[in-house]
Amino acid sequence: MIILKDIFVIFVAVEALLIMLLEMFGTQTKIARNAFDLSKKYLAIKETRMSMANQGLYNGFVGVGILYARYGLTGMASLHVQVLFIGFVVIAALFGSVTANKKIIFTQGGPALFALGFLLFAN
Repeated sequence: MIILKDIFVIFVAVEALLIMLLEMFGTQTKIARNAFDLSKKYLAIKETRMSMANQGLYNGFVGVGILYARYGLTGMASLHVQVLFIGFVVIAALFGSVTANKKIIFTQGGPALFALGFLLFAN
């Protein structure tokens, strides 16, 4: 059970960091267009790129926060901070699925919900 918890927690962190890279540096790629379901024309707008880069920075903070909580903290502090940051991902996925794209609840929210469940019930 602990191994599954670690796998899901690390997956959520890495996913957040990959999203950061796409939003900050990859908005002009086909991968970003498909991942975010946005048109090439929309992603070419300077304001769109700036806004997405800002979003990417926050995704990066979440990914680093999760990894720091997992590997930089110990005991209950580690657990509590992991729950906090994974909880942020769950909330963001719920909000994003309502306001932006329904698939976010599965692509980001699904792994985060599993990670949160393991964190809460595998200890």
